[in-house]
Amino acid sequence: MGLDYKLVLWNKHKKVYDKWIAIAMVMYLVIFFVLSFVTNPEMTAETIIIRAFGSLAILMLHIILVIGPLTRLNSQFMPLLYNRRHFGVSMFLAALIHGVFATIQFHAIGNVNPIYAIFTSNMDYGSLTNFPFQVLGFLALLILFVMASTSHDFFLHNLSAKTWKRLHMMVYLAYALVVMHVSLGAFQQETSPFTISVLLVGFVVICGLHLKTAFKESKVDRCIAVQKDGWLEVCHPNEIEESRAKIFTVENERVAIFKNEGKLSAVHNVCKHQGGPLGEGKIVDGCITCPWHGYQYLAHNGQSPPPFTEKVKTYELKIENDMVYINPEAFAEGTEVTPITC
Repeated sequence: MGLDYKLVLWNKHKKVYDKWIAIAMVMYLVIFFVLSFVTNPEMTAETIIIRAFGSLAILMLHIILVIGPLTRLNSQFMPLLYNRRHFGVSMFLAALIHGVFATIQFHAIGNVNPIYAIFTSNMDYGSLTNFPFQVLGFLALLILFVMASTSHDFFLHNLSAKTWKRLHMMVYLAYALVVMHVSLGAFQQETSPFTISVLLVGFVVICGLHLKTAFKESKVDRCIAVQKDGWLEVCHPNEIEESRAKIFTVENERVAIFKNEGKLSAVHNVCKHQGGPLGEGKIVDGCITCPWHGYQYLAHNGQSPPPFTEKVKTYELKIENDMVYINPEAFAEGTEVTPITC
């Protein structure tokens, strides 16, 4: 968590995850090659490589885009989110191989620089069936490169979580460019509607899961506390499970009220690492543990245990008439607040 760049240290779980990523990628490529040679033996090896790695990258991009909403709908998908950056880098490598071979195949034999040729060999931007789709793929690859090259926590820490998150939200722009790249390319090269149909199904699945997740999250935002004498009435103490939290919207901010050993503490719901929902985590070894990447905070002061330095806002609680109340005015990040006994 320091400012120095350090090589990634793979723990046991990440090594297993990466092994299965590699195995799945190899299996997909082998199956694709075998089916391509069987169904179209006249196809050149270069063309098969371009199509194999291109389709693999698109498939992986779709998986990446559904991991987020899936984890919001079902916590069993959380391990996928925990290792999503590894998956993203692997996807970029597949897209890079596709792009390199496509550039060599179509532009390396000319008299101009291949990259320059991508932008100048076809200038028919006003045509749908002859649109220069390779430009869109190149731009998407640039975005994926930026995301892969800044995936290390060194950049996350130095850019700030908010800036880093905004940067990596560009994956949706990359996805839009990829969809247009493949769709417009299919218009020129494919006679079968299969490619467009697959893309359409993928688009519908991604949009559907995101909309379903948004609907679920809106219910949390509607869980607004009732004000009483400057305090907000939130819930009955028994509504909060031991070592767990209940999330409320306080002054347009999500707040998580945790119960630990029969005592209640309230902290801002957003993890400082990647904005994970602390309230969906649990108390582990006496610390609030973010469900996304395991970042921890002490419930009574919102501080990460040493040597880590992350801090979140804390809130004052009280119990009256067997109801929990929260002061909507947050304390500064890392301020200690005495937990209340249920």
